[in-house]
Amino acid sequence: MGNLIFYGSDTVELAKKYGTPLYIMSEDYIADRCREIRENFLEKYDNTMAVYASKAFLTREMAKIVKREGLGMDVVSGGELYTALNAGFPMDKIVFHGNNKLADEIEMAVKNDVGRIVVDNIYELDLIEDIASKYNKKANILFRVSPGVDAHTHKYIQTGQVDSKFGIPLNENIIHVAVRKAMNCKHIELSGFHFHIGSQIHENEGYVLAIKKMVELMKELKDKVGFVTKELNTGGGYGIHYRDDENRKNVAFFTDAIMNTLEEECCKYSLHRPLVIIEPGRWIVGEAGITLYTVGAIKEIPGVRTYISVDGGMTDNPRPSLYQAKYDAVIANKIGEKPVKKVTVAGKCCESGDILIWDLEVPEIESGDILAVLATGAYNYSMSSNYNRNPRPAVVMISKGSDRLIVKRESYEDMIRNEI
Repeated sequence: MGNLIFYGSDTVELAKKYGTPLYIMSEDYIADRCREIRENFLEKYDNTMAVYASKAFLTREMAKIVKREGLGMDVVSGGELYTALNAGFPMDKIVFHGNNKLADEIEMAVKNDVGRIVVDNIYELDLIEDIASKYNKKANILFRVSPGVDAHTHKYIQTGQVDSKFGIPLNENIIHVAVRKAMNCKHIELSGFHFHIGSQIHENEGYVLAIKKMVELMKELKDKVGFVTKELNTGGGYGIHYRDDENRKNVAFFTDAIMNTLEEECCKYSLHRPLVIIEPGRWIVGEAGITLYTVGAIKEIPGVRTYISVDGGMTDNPRPSLYQAKYDAVIANKIGEKPVKKVTVAGKCCESGDILIWDLEVPEIESGDILAVLATGAYNYSMSSNYNRNPRPAVVMISKGSDRLIVKRESYEDMIRNEI
């Protein structure tokens, strides 16, 4: 019997020190995942690049860790790019995504010489050409395409199917025209293509199918347009463990399938294998994080359900409300005690849908207990909000038993700072 120890740190003591709700991130876990990428992808295959998909979790401290670990970074907004800039991240290792980049965001990218801009549509291509011309620079771009692959995941996080807001369809009358147009731009260098089939994927067949389609496109464009693909960004989306029915695969499970298929297909069509980029995000940070809450009200409805309410909810973890994401949790101050009942964990927001976990097995529980929700490192802090005027939690980074605050807890004054 005792407290939950998370990568060498006593979570109950962290809750006392920093308060709850509280995001905890393990730097050791993040470093381990980055090392696995280096050993099983970057060092295993030549002409490769790995970039961290920062939308999963980004702070200045996280940017510095990614830089130290030798990975590049994928950003999708001016705010993410600004954070990387502020943290001293090398701009040549930035990949800038987004289906509707604003002119000032593109201008920031062009002025700071980001490594690659992933272009989602012809409108954006024209915008980049105009801005790059203004600064007399040449922007390196990739076209994002929709490979027409339906990944096995929730429909809200599928992105590679034909009917998607992302990317250019693999239709000769569209993609060939776009490539010709880019080749004729004076201030744009088209290097290749990008695809992303979805998120939280546990199979590699979708990547294999997408690679085959992309190599067919590479062959078509070489023969009909004279374009040689130098880079192929295969996206990310590798799944992690949230509940018992989901297990994180090693990065090689995905990357070996991608690389072997690409080598075979390029050989079949007598094509030179391009630089290959991967973009893991959730896979690097998802299981590196937990969120601590304090149990408040306990409501028993005889013969129906027991609700336990915590001091956070959909403001710090909107994923269960958005797309029925499932999490596991433990009572951090009662580790080892036998589960005796099922409870439903409710958030404090004024919404019936603010439920974090249904039917969680717990020991005898009481107000004041500390609940630790597991695998919250990805898309929790980054998607948090001030709904119901709830301040965002603090973020603490732990490493080898030590802890440091990397994001202060918001105050009420912080929330009204920009109001007039």
